[in-house]
This record gives sequence, C-alpha cells and structure tokens, in this order.
Amino acid sequence: MATGTQQKENTLLHLFAGGCGGTVGAIVTCPLEVIKTRLQSSRLALRTLYYPQVHLGTISGAGMVRPTSVTPGLLQVLKSILEKEGPKSLFRGLGPNLVGVAPSRAVYFACYSKAKEQFNGIFVPDSNVVHVFSAGSAAFITNSLMNPIWMVKTRMQLERKVRGSKQMNTVQCARHVYQTEGIRGFYRGLTASYAGISETVICFAIYESLKKCLKDAPLAPSTNGTEKNSTNFFGLMAAAAVSKGCASCIAYPHEVIRTRLREEGTKYKSFVQTARLVFREEGYLAFYRGLFAQLIRQIPNTAIVLSTYELIVYLLEDRPQ
Repeated sequence: MATGTQQKENTLLHLFAGGCGGTVGAIVTCPLEVIKTRLQSSRLALRTLYYPQVHLGTISGAGMVRPTSVTPGLLQVLKSILEKEGPKSLFRGLGPNLVGVAPSRAVYFACYSKAKEQFNGIFVPDSNVVHVFSAGSAAFITNSLMNPIWMVKTRMQLERKVRGSKQMNTVQCARHVYQTEGIRGFYRGLTASYAGISETVICFAIYESLKKCLKDAPLAPSTNGTEKNSTNFFGLMAAAAVSKGCASCIAYPHEVIRTRLREEGTKYKSFVQTARLVFREEGYLAFYRGLFAQLIRQIPNTAIVLSTYELIVYLLEDRPQ
C-alpha cells in the first residue's frame, strides 16, 4: 500500500515539475517562437535581390541583371513585426501556449517517468533503449492530446494585423477553426508532430547519456553542498542545451511541414504531399527556414524546462536521510 502511495506521489511530483518548467520556458521564449513560425510559413514575403551577371562574350561587356528571391533573416522579420504590428504581436499565441504548455509538459514528464519504470523491467535498466522507448511513448501520447491547442497557437502566430487593429483571441480563433474546418481542423499537422517524435527521442537519448556522464564525473570537494548542487544544475542546463541543439538540427524539417499544414486555406493537404511540394517549389533549403530562430529559442527553452524540472524534483523528492 505504501509503495502504491509513494508511486502516486512520485507521478504527481513529475506532473508538477514538468508543468512549472514548461510554463517558465514558454513565457521567456515566446517572441522567438512567433518569429520562427513566420519564417516557416509559405506566406513569408521573400525579398528580391538583383545580381549582376556579366556576359564576357558580348562586344560591350554589358552585364545582365538576374533577380533572385532571398528569405528574410530573423532580425528583418522582428523589425517588420515591430513596425507594422507592434510589440504585442511578438506574444501572439502565448494564451494557448500557457494553457497548453503546463499540461503538455506535465503529461509528457509523467508519461516519460512511468514508461521508464515499465521499460526498465523489460530492457537493461537506464539504457539508451529505455530512454528512446520512454521518450517516444511519452511524445506520442502528448502530441495526440495537445494538438488542438498547438493548432490554435500556430494560427494566432501566423495572423498578421496592422498596428492598432483588433486581433482574434484564443476562443475566437478556436471558434473560427471549428466553423470553417470542423473538428478535423484541430488535428491538422498531427502527422508531422508524429514525425517529430524522432526529435524528442534523439534529444532525450543524448540528454540521459550526458546526465549519466555528469553524475559519474568527479567533482572537487567543497565545504558545503551548495557549490556541488549549483555545478550539477548548470551541468544539466548545458546537457539539455546540447541535446536539444543536436536533435533540432537533425529533425527540423518536420517543423516547417507542420506549420505549412496548419496554415489556413492552403494547398498543403498531407505530410508527404507537403514535403514534395515544398521541395519542388522552394528547394531543400526551405525545410530549414527559421532554424536559427528555432535554435536560439529551443536551446535556452529546453535548458530552462529540463533544469527547472530536475531542480523541482530534487527539492521536493523524498530522499533517504
């Protein structure tokens, strides 16, 4: 009976820690997420540059001008949003993000912790196989449950309004999606989210390996435990940042495909069809639009989320005296 109560308390602890970590990370990095989503969109206004192209065979040596479309950079999109829409637009989608991020992270970490317990009884305890299967299972459940909220968030971030004009709030956006597309509209981009499970699996496999290395690494003895605890905390932040950076670079294209699928009234219908269309019309580099903004956002965000989670678990978990 005591064991069952302890397991229940442990699950609640992971729910609370995951929710707190996700909320802090969402607020701090919201402006970067808006910029990233705009960069991924097919409606991004490309800049046209004109490069001189000299024809050496001509008598006059006159050059021809060749127009080329170039994707705006992070700072240019930021400047455009501030000038045309105002600073408030940098926090578009924060409402559904805050509504969804705490339960999303809470469900994810609780599922991850529970799956890890189960898979430890099947595979070699705390091995990479356990981490991979645990992360994949948790991501699948979380994506299935939370997709409607992320769908509304993306729509709000993609909405462009002139400064001073009224923008849709979370409830109005959700109602609009339901009226125009029905229940199925809330699940657009879900297949891309499932493809993105590979990013979660890669991230947690690397993170758990680095965490194990940090645990095994010898630390200089200190007079009190404060120095050791702070070293462990910053070590976990660094491990989270490295793991998320590697995973984002490897699995990033699914993010672009997911954003395209969630756009309103577009030609993108399915995961494979969208991938083919983007490649044919814009080339393979289009799959990495917004990657820089994603790295700037996700690395500190994941570091904040995971380290806050670990810190809360450390502070509240019952430890033997």
